[in-house]
Amino acid sequence: MRKTSLLVIALMLTGCNAEVESDQKKSVSAKDAEAFVASVEKNLASESLFAAQTQWVQANFMTVDTNAIVAKVSADITALAVKYANEAKAFNDLELDPVLRRKLEIIKLGITLPAPTNDAENKELATISADLDSMYATGKGPSGRTLGELSQVMATSSDPKALLTAWQEWRTVSPAMKDKYARMVEIANKGARELGYSDVGYMWRAGYDMPADDFRAEADRIWEQVKPLYQSLHCHVRAKLNEKYGDDVAPAEGAIPAHLLGNMWAQTWNNISSIAEPSDTNIGYDLTSLLVKNGYDEKKMVKTGEGFFTSLGLDPLPDTFWERSLITKPRDREVQCHASAWNLDSKDDVRIKMCTEITAEDFETVHHELGHNFYQRAYKNQSYLHQNGANDGFHEAIGDAVALSITPEYLQKLNMIDTVPGPEGDMGLLMRRAMYKVAFLPFGLLVDQWRWQVFSGELTPETYNKGWWDLRMKYQGIKAPVDRTEDDFDPGAKYHIPGNTPYMRYFLADILQFQFHKAACEMVEFKGPLHRCTIYGNKEVGKKFNAMLEMGASKPWPDALEAFTGTRQMDGSAMLEYFAPLKEWLDEQNKDRKCGW
Repeated sequence: MRKTSLLVIALMLTGCNAEVESDQKKSVSAKDAEAFVASVEKNLASESLFAAQTQWVQANFMTVDTNAIVAKVSADITALAVKYANEAKAFNDLELDPVLRRKLEIIKLGITLPAPTNDAENKELATISADLDSMYATGKGPSGRTLGELSQVMATSSDPKALLTAWQEWRTVSPAMKDKYARMVEIANKGARELGYSDVGYMWRAGYDMPADDFRAEADRIWEQVKPLYQSLHCHVRAKLNEKYGDDVAPAEGAIPAHLLGNMWAQTWNNISSIAEPSDTNIGYDLTSLLVKNGYDEKKMVKTGEGFFTSLGLDPLPDTFWERSLITKPRDREVQCHASAWNLDSKDDVRIKMCTEITAEDFETVHHELGHNFYQRAYKNQSYLHQNGANDGFHEAIGDAVALSITPEYLQKLNMIDTVPGPEGDMGLLMRRAMYKVAFLPFGLLVDQWRWQVFSGELTPETYNKGWWDLRMKYQGIKAPVDRTEDDFDPGAKYHIPGNTPYMRYFLADILQFQFHKAACEMVEFKGPLHRCTIYGNKEVGKKFNAMLEMGASKPWPDALEAFTGTRQMDGSAMLEYFAPLKEWLDEQNKDRKCGW
């Protein structure tokens, strides 16, 4: 996850307390538009640092006071952002230079939760946002266990009763969010209509250099490409869960109960990979054990991630990164442990915030978060409104594409293993990665599908929970392990809902990272199977990679995609190629099973 400069801080949060220019409808020219955009960029840039610093402090010191400070600063700073978004409408009908037109659209569409143009609702929305964030960050189950502690049970236990208890406990945190969330939706939709959009969800879909309805269709097209791969994985995992737990806990047909997949939200299944791997596979190592054996601490984990990027020829991170980042969870205070990357000054003050653990999962997470930081620094010389990813999926995909190069060959180069295991272990490696990447695909799609329905009014507070589980059944083939009612608010048990972070970026990133990986492996003329390719140490790839990063948001995303991959369309075929050996194996395992749900 990424946190970045004022454009995202101000435009991600809420509100407005400023009056729109009363003479906005007067005759305006292209020169007026140019002067307006220049003024916006100058003012946002000058205001960015303090706003970012307040958010950083609140994320690292979760208290009533820091929540109040962030709410106040958010209300003030985003008032400016929404004022600009409303003023940008004055130039809607002008014929303008494409770059200038695109900047005006960035100003309007960059606002995640726009408040109406009055002070009271602006402050209310800012307060709700801070409250929801804090409720999630400080939430504990009835037993007093935190999300981290409950997630550890989900990841390691094979006792279905303990799993169900942990699953239910975390979902006691979210019902209190429901009324606040519904009010937030009401206020933000009012703000979206003032900007000329039907609802907030429409605004989100309009931010991809194509009409909003076209983007919905594009997401569906990509899902249909990769859906058969997910269905094959689902069928096999369900059968193995049935073997492990029996019909009463894990039925052999239909949807899989959500508490059995090793993750609090059943969004990734890698914690139970061992039950799904071929019985005769042996990948030759356990990465978590290797990290411990080789004396990795939290800082060395991050240093190693940095080393991948520098091996490609990118400059090392600045000293301030190491002085100011939060890499280890403090013992003396509440912090927001959800891993994130930050760009505080739109120049060189980049940081990460994560409660790092010495695990294979966090080793990949480090590479992911540093991908944000290296991207942020690469586009620092762009004009302010272009200091962002080509689209939000790009920002999430960069580090993940690098993480696909965490292969046995890479681990050998790090001196973690002496020899690279032969192909006999490949199916196990592919299964482990599929249980993370492929399993995530439908969840990555459905979170915003739910919010689009909420913002459009298709789902109301009375149907929030039913709508959530309907989508989880439709896309994931996952069901709640116990009866749920509308007194529950299960969407709120997922960080990105109370945190108001759009989620489609993660689905797009899941697709784009394989496109980037395939293109990079073609550049190095790798001849083996795609899943064995690592680009570690290849400076020619790094040079072209960094050229794409430096573009930031200065061009429509198809231009950036083409610059690195040679194609202008997001496409799931690279993922299908990567997992093709596994798909063939899965279909053989499933030939006598009744798949689907």
